[in-house]
Amino acid sequence: MELSLTHGKPELAESDILAVAVADPARLLSAARRVDAALAGRLTHLAEDGELKGATRRLTVIHTLGDLPAHRVAVAGVGKEDELDADCLRTAAARVAGFATGLRGGTIAWALEPELPLSLVQQAQAIVDGTVLGAYDPGRWKTTDRDKTPLERLVLVGEDVEAAAEVAHRAAVIAQWTNAARDLVNAPPNELTPAGLAKKADEIAARFPALRIEALDRAGIEDAGMGAFAAVARGSVQEPRLIVLTYQPERAAAEPVLGLVGKAITFDAGGLSLKPAARLDAMKDDMAGGAAALCGLAAIAELGLPVRALAVVPACENMPGGASYRPGDILTSLSGKTIEITNTDAEGRLLLADALTFARQRGATHLLDLATLTGGMTVALGDFYAGLMGNERTWTESIRAAAEASGDHAWVLPLHRTYRRLYRSTYADVKNSSDLRQASPVYAAMFLEEFAGEGPWAHLDIAGTAYLDRTRGDYFTGQGATGYGVRLIAELASRMG
Repeated sequence: MELSLTHGKPELAESDILAVAVADPARLLSAARRVDAALAGRLTHLAEDGELKGATRRLTVIHTLGDLPAHRVAVAGVGKEDELDADCLRTAAARVAGFATGLRGGTIAWALEPELPLSLVQQAQAIVDGTVLGAYDPGRWKTTDRDKTPLERLVLVGEDVEAAAEVAHRAAVIAQWTNAARDLVNAPPNELTPAGLAKKADEIAARFPALRIEALDRAGIEDAGMGAFAAVARGSVQEPRLIVLTYQPERAAAEPVLGLVGKAITFDAGGLSLKPAARLDAMKDDMAGGAAALCGLAAIAELGLPVRALAVVPACENMPGGASYRPGDILTSLSGKTIEITNTDAEGRLLLADALTFARQRGATHLLDLATLTGGMTVALGDFYAGLMGNERTWTESIRAAAEASGDHAWVLPLHRTYRRLYRSTYADVKNSSDLRQASPVYAAMFLEEFAGEGPWAHLDIAGTAYLDRTRGDYFTGQGATGYGVRLIAELASRMG
C-alpha cells in the first residue's frame, strides 16, 4: 500500500473514499463540517435523523454523486471525546479500511482533525496503524471466495500535514512488519516448521545489509550445550533451529545492545503431558514471540535505527514420541543449572532459559523476551494487556512506556523472592512447573530470571494478546494473530538509539 500526505482542504481530496471523524454524541468536527458544507448539509441531516452516529466502530458511508472529487464520504465514529485515545482512532481507521477492502480497495483519503485531543502526529500514526492492520486478510491460503481486495493508497490530508510525514511513514513500515508477523503466526504448522521459520528469517536478512543470520541445527544445538532446548526438540521428527539474527548498523555505539529472545514452538502438543483436544488447532500460535522478535528486528533494520540488536529465536515442535523428554528427567541448561522436569507442557521456559543465556554470551546488554508462556496470563489480563515483568525498574518502565506509545499494551506484574518457592526442586537446581495453581505468570518469569544473567532483563507474557479466538472489537477485526510485540520493539529501539 502506498502512503502519501497532501497539504490542503479535505473536501478537495481526490479518492475513492474520503474519511472524516465524528465524535459521540454525533458532533461534526471541523473536517466533517467542511465536507458537510460542500454536500449541502447532508451529513447534518443524517445526524439529525439518527443515522449518523459517533460511537466507536460506527461507520456511515454516503455517495457524493459528483459534488466532491471523492466518490464516497465515510464518517467514522471515534467515541466520546473525553475517552478518546489513539486506539479509538485506530479502530475508526480499521473500519474504513475494512469497508474499502470489501469493495475493490482503491484509495482512502483521511482528514486529520485539529479538534481531536490527539496531536496531528499522533493521529497520523494511529490512522496508518489502523488502516494497515485493519486491512489485513488472514485468509491468504484460500484459493476461492477471497472477500478482500488490497488497498492501493492511503492519503493523509490536512493543513499542517507535513509535520506528521516522518511519523506516518515510520508507522507504515512498522505496521507492515506487524502484518508479516501475523502471517508467520497464522501459517499452518505443516508449512511453517522450525526449518521453515529459519528460511523466513534468512529471507529477511537478505533484504538488509546490516543484518546477519545464522541457524544452528539439532547437532549444533546439542554441541553448544543447550540441554534444555535440545530435550524439548527430541519428540518431533521436525528438525529444530536456533535462529540468530544480528543487526549491526554502521553508526551505532558499541552499547547498548538490545537482545530480543522469542519463543518459537511452531506446534505445541504438550509433549508427553499432552494437551486436551480443544483449541489444539490454535497451538501453531506458540511461536508468536519468535515471530515478533524476527519481524521487530526487521522493522528496526528497515528504519535504520542506530542501535545494535540481535534476535535469538529457539524454534522446535513439542510433540509426544519415543524420544520425548519425560516428567522426572533432569536437564542441564546452557548456563550449567540443572532443571527437573515435572510437566513437559511447561516447555517454553526451557527454550527461553538456554536462549537467554546464549543472548548474553553474544553481547546483549539489555534483554527482552517475548513468549506465549502461560494460560494464567490470559485468565488474569485477557486479550488486551500483556504481562510485563523485569529485574530492573528503569528498564521495565522503558518497555512499559514503549508499549503504551505503540499500542501493544502491557501491564507490570510483581516479581518477589517469595515466589521462588514455587520452582524449588528436591533433586535439581530448579523445576519447570509448580504443583500449586498459583501465580503462574509470575513464577514462570522468576524461573526465567534464573537464566537472564547480569544486566537488565524483562519478560513479556503475550499468551492472551498474540492470538485472538474472536474479534476484540477494535482494529483487530477478526480471529487469528495480532503481531503483538513488533510495534513495541520498534518503539523501544527508537528510544534506545
